[in-house]
Amino acid sequence: MLKGWLRVLHKNLFINLYLGFKFAFSYFSILPMKFSNSDDLSSKGVLASMLLFFPLVGAVLGSLSIGLFLVLEGLSWYGAVASALFYMMLYGFLHTEAVIDVADAIYASHSGKDAYQVIKDPTIGAMGMLWAMGFVLLKVSGIVFLFMHSAFYEFISVLIVSRLTLLALFYSQTFKSSFVTQLKEAFTRIYLLVSFMLFTILGLVLIELHFIALLLMGLILAFGIVKFLNAKLDFINGDVLGTVLESVEIALMLMVALLWI
Repeated sequence: MLKGWLRVLHKNLFINLYLGFKFAFSYFSILPMKFSNSDDLSSKGVLASMLLFFPLVGAVLGSLSIGLFLVLEGLSWYGAVASALFYMMLYGFLHTEAVIDVADAIYASHSGKDAYQVIKDPTIGAMGMLWAMGFVLLKVSGIVFLFMHSAFYEFISVLIVSRLTLLALFYSQTFKSSFVTQLKEAFTRIYLLVSFMLFTILGLVLIELHFIALLLMGLILAFGIVKFLNAKLDFINGDVLGTVLESVEIALMLMVALLWI
């Protein structure tokens, strides 16, 4: 009976990990993933596994972008720009859209409007678009610089770190969003520790002890930015997390350029 129970437990764990793996790429990228009608993507095990694999999504999207750059390397900076935009296209500009919503909400709150209602509004304002354009220019410029200096491992490490910092926020913050709260409730400490352990090992393989420094800087930035945005908006939701990810990636790319290249 005990062996049967353990067999069922292992089978359920494998199914949760498998579905969570696919769900992570389905939700955080535009890579095609197929699910059957019987797949329960709302279960805590699947949601926790989805977040566990979140840093892997960044590593894979980054690797695909590097692969494109190596094909287009003869085009010099033009190939680098195309590859940088390709990276952002691979996640469907999901986090860039979050920047638009957060910027609009902050500026609306200055005039006494309800920031949460503004952030849920499907329309966008001029300030949100301008801030998003600024973020895209900084992001593309940072990726182009890293590609032109062949800092491929550093690039992938930045993408892993930015997503690890969001996992720390998922685990530690309180959210004004039913779906994000559902993710938080599913994402237990063991999943957080396993994800940090696995991807820290990968980061150490890529850039050795520099990864630890990058991770510490990323965590400091993420918690500082989310605290600032929470003070401005009086809530944290998925758009705030997306804005934190974009901000951390841009800042870390600048730090890599200044300190290691």
